[in-house]
Amino acid sequence: MKLIEQILAKNNVREALNRVVSNKGASGIDGMKVEELRDYMNANWTSIKQSILERRYKPAPVRRVEIPKPNGGVRKLGIPTVVDRTLQQSIVQVLTPIFEAEFQENSYGFRPGRSCEQAVQKLLEYLNEGAEWIVDIDLEKFFDNVPQDKLMSYVGLVIHDPDTESLIRKYLKSGVMENGLYEATELGTPQGGNLSPLLSNVMLNELDKEMVRRGLRYVRYADDCVIAVRSEASAKRVMHSVTQWIERVLGLKVNATKTHVCRPSKLKYLGFGFYKSPQTKQWTARPHEDSVAKFVRNLKKLCKRSWSISMTARITMLNRVIRGWINYFAIGAMKGKMVGIDEHLRTMLRKVIWKQWKTPRKRAWGLRKLGICNDLAKLTSCSGDRYEWVVRRTCVVRAISKDVLARRGLVSCLDYYAISHSLKTN
Repeated sequence: MKLIEQILAKNNVREALNRVVSNKGASGIDGMKVEELRDYMNANWTSIKQSILERRYKPAPVRRVEIPKPNGGVRKLGIPTVVDRTLQQSIVQVLTPIFEAEFQENSYGFRPGRSCEQAVQKLLEYLNEGAEWIVDIDLEKFFDNVPQDKLMSYVGLVIHDPDTESLIRKYLKSGVMENGLYEATELGTPQGGNLSPLLSNVMLNELDKEMVRRGLRYVRYADDCVIAVRSEASAKRVMHSVTQWIERVLGLKVNATKTHVCRPSKLKYLGFGFYKSPQTKQWTARPHEDSVAKFVRNLKKLCKRSWSISMTARITMLNRVIRGWINYFAIGAMKGKMVGIDEHLRTMLRKVIWKQWKTPRKRAWGLRKLGICNDLAKLTSCSGDRYEWVVRRTCVVRAISKDVLARRGLVSCLDYYAISHSLKTN
């Protein structure tokens, strides 16, 4: 069976459709929602399939969406129509096993069974072997600048199927709609499409192979690549030669201002920072200060006193953020950070509850209900809206304790981290 026939096989397309529906997501330029997709595909699949086989199918342009970056600027995403998302996913499902056999061991991004955590652990392995100088390579707007012809040549070397290559090329050149205006896409593979992660790995697999050929200790997650070497001089030589190779052979642009040589303690990689333990003399990972600050900001947003929302709903959202963040960083050493964040979070929630109680009468009632004696409850209830003082210096701390908030459903950062860290490191 030809590759294109495998892609368009009923079972493969059905699986792709189910994934697109389950992932939900925004509509493309045609406005079709995922809820409408199944009926549309059932009614039109025969004609869609035939047009693909006859190379008449024309993908719709993607819808441009700009997402703010944490450090400023925007990330441009291209949202395909739900039909095109389904077709792209059908391609990915068939091509992934084929390309997985070609990909290198130290590539961890957008690959089944691989994760950021594994990439960080591999880097730690290199550091603890004595490779304590880092070449941090930054590819400038990688997804926007991929040379399409070069990319398709690498695709063709592996799949040897002109019909599939033609369909992929059409997706690369489908264009972008922004503010009602069409823009051709002669470069890049738009972020947001199902195909882009796989195609990015196809392109950067050539870099991986060059690293292996040179015998370099490297780790790559998508376009985030670091190389570990034993001396500063070697690091500078490697940075210079690899940069030249990337620009000459792959036709990609290396960001000279962000590509640099540094010690591990100055590195931020995949949200992690690195330090050498004074006790063990081993390099260890932990969440970078920027990652911790962002986490705290997200918790703070959910604890705004001006936000009229039930405590149950607020705690549900807090728990989702806490579990997600800790699950990602669980391999890191951050017990002390968790203690401090827990205390800060409980303080913020006490302020929320104090405001929700509003009146002295209700505040006294609330404190009594939580075990505070009548006289002290009355006295504290007259403290007014001096939130910071009330929640730190009065019986409110004892009344709205960790156990009380736990009974309301709040996850303790420290407790959840202790369990997650133990599971991932033992």
